[in-house]
Amino acid sequence: MGLMQDSIKRDSLSNLFNIEIEKKHHLIALAGNPNTGKSTVFNYLTGMNQHTGNWPGKTVVNARGKFKHKQEEYILVDLPGTYSLFATSEEEVVARDFICFGNPDAVIVVTDATCIERNLNLLFQVMEVHDNVILVINLMDEAKKKNIYINKLRIELELGIPVVLASAKTGIGMNELKDAVSLVVNKKYQYNKMKILYNQGIEEKIEYVIKELDGKIEKLQPRRLALRIIDGDKRFFESMKRYLTFDEIAIIEKIKNKIDSGLNKENIRESVNETCFQAAEILKNKCVQEGKNKFARDRRIDDIITSKIMGIPIMLLLLLGVIFLTVKGANYPSALLGKLLFGFQDILTTLFEALNAPDWLHGVLILGLYRTLAWVVSVMLPPMAIFFPLFTILEDLGYLPRVAYNLDHLFKKSCAHGKQCLTMCMGFGCNAAGVIGTRIIDSPREKLIAIITNNFVPCNGRFPTMIAISTVFFAFISKGKYNSFIPALIVTGLIILGIMMTLIVSYLLSKTILKGIPSTFTLELPPYRKPKIGRVIYTSIVNRTMFVLWRAITVAIPAGVFIWVLGNVYVNGQNILNHLAKFLDPFAILLGLDGIIFLAFILALPANEILIPIILMAYLSKGSMVDFDSIDSLREILINNGWTYLTAINVLLFSLLHWPCSTTLLTIKKETGSWKWTFAGFIIPTIIAIFTCICTTFIYRLIF
Repeated sequence: MGLMQDSIKRDSLSNLFNIEIEKKHHLIALAGNPNTGKSTVFNYLTGMNQHTGNWPGKTVVNARGKFKHKQEEYILVDLPGTYSLFATSEEEVVARDFICFGNPDAVIVVTDATCIERNLNLLFQVMEVHDNVILVINLMDEAKKKNIYINKLRIELELGIPVVLASAKTGIGMNELKDAVSLVVNKKYQYNKMKILYNQGIEEKIEYVIKELDGKIEKLQPRRLALRIIDGDKRFFESMKRYLTFDEIAIIEKIKNKIDSGLNKENIRESVNETCFQAAEILKNKCVQEGKNKFARDRRIDDIITSKIMGIPIMLLLLLGVIFLTVKGANYPSALLGKLLFGFQDILTTLFEALNAPDWLHGVLILGLYRTLAWVVSVMLPPMAIFFPLFTILEDLGYLPRVAYNLDHLFKKSCAHGKQCLTMCMGFGCNAAGVIGTRIIDSPREKLIAIITNNFVPCNGRFPTMIAISTVFFAFISKGKYNSFIPALIVTGLIILGIMMTLIVSYLLSKTILKGIPSTFTLELPPYRKPKIGRVIYTSIVNRTMFVLWRAITVAIPAGVFIWVLGNVYVNGQNILNHLAKFLDPFAILLGLDGIIFLAFILALPANEILIPIILMAYLSKGSMVDFDSIDSLREILINNGWTYLTAINVLLFSLLHWPCSTTLLTIKKETGSWKWTFAGFIIPTIIAIFTCICTTFIYRLIF
């Protein structure tokens, strides 16, 4: 009977959480606050034997992996970071639901040794939910540097659960953790768990609810369920409806209705939290010894980096430095890669000629498909290979949360969520990634604001256009070479303009179609740490650079074929490309552009990287997208086709502000589940881009 029940539970688990698990496997959940090194623990235990997927019905990504220990096999599920089981954001709901309803054999809670008191609230909540809990106190190497000593035996005795001191990045404590997991899942550890006692009024209500439940709901710990019934956690009740039976829900609703009258649920929640924080403080005072000035270095740095006077200027200087290094460093490898890839095109052409392939096939496959591929790779790969590692280093150092801290008051004044700053930073690499990053925002209203405005941050696909146009028209020549500082300064200025536009549009949205009161959030400033070179390489090159590059390639290749067809099908002596450009000319001139430029923006919807090649293809009346030999040759082509400083300015502005690429639009649809908000994400920046260019054109012509 026991085996049958276990089989039913695991079948149910597979259906609800999309996790295939065999009877021989033990299922382990890995939980913890953000910035505790939880993912490092996961990566060390599972190595390369891991994969990612989506939770059923959710856009939140999960990571799962396997490891073996003492002839036993384990499936480890890395849950999204959360501060509490009082879930608010979608990611926190996923973590809470899996711990409460996923039936794991054990839950590992990872904490930060340098600030263990702050992490214990989550541990206490998990201990109320699950019988088998293991505490991992990670980052012991950081604690040692700060003269923090943790008495493992004392804390284990106080909590009544297994405790492991670890430094996951070096493997310290990982074997002990495996041993602890083995003991727990095989019922060889004698638990004597610490019990948090609340005030008399709450305890009486808990006792009453537990008596009313009387073992009728086996899937949840009675004490934890009683607390949720008393404090009226609406999101928890929503989750219960997905995981419990109709009869079980009816029992809970009946009890809830009996005790609801006269309860001040906010006071109950505050009292419960206060009790947990007090218990955490008492435990820390008993078991942790701290040296003097343990955070002195971090505080001295933060006094400068997060100060009202220096915080934002330092942020802008770092941004300028990153952009300058990206611009300067990408020039040579980009030219070398372009020469290599376009040189290979000649070999392919020779091969096609030897095979007597028809001209149209050569045009579609080589001049359309391959040439687009070569352009996107040569233009995108070098700057991304520089920008993303630099960005990841700042992330690893712990600087990005400081950026959010510096900008939080600006977002608050814009009636937006402070976390929107973090999602905005993600948009620098890829706006689609920035849209996905909005999952960390709790409020659906504020999440929509962040999604719609993320496009105002220029993504990596728009940087090549901005850099090229800035260099051609605004860089001065020194010793025969174009100076990289002025283009970097202009691109940085465009980024600042994009941030300002994000704030303005966020404010307007919050006062019109997305009215509401801004929510508050707790922003943790993690300690400064040395960047992990392995993580920097993996995250920046594999997770970011190659992901964005592959996305660009998959959407740009079909676009290249389509554009080649437009450039090679003639009607009345002109190709379709020129016919369309002439049709768009009157409207484009109003924007200070021309029909070819505006058409190029439309055709570059799949990938912003192919904007300049399309423009050159049309100007030179070629049947395929073309490269330029040098900045000088690009300047000559553009000026010969009527470009002025006004044209350059408006191309830069329109590139910054116009509609998102197709990948970002599809991501908006996936995240919001609504074509209405996807259209809003398209039309709002488009209107702003058009209005801005019209105003710029009017002012420029008025002056000059």
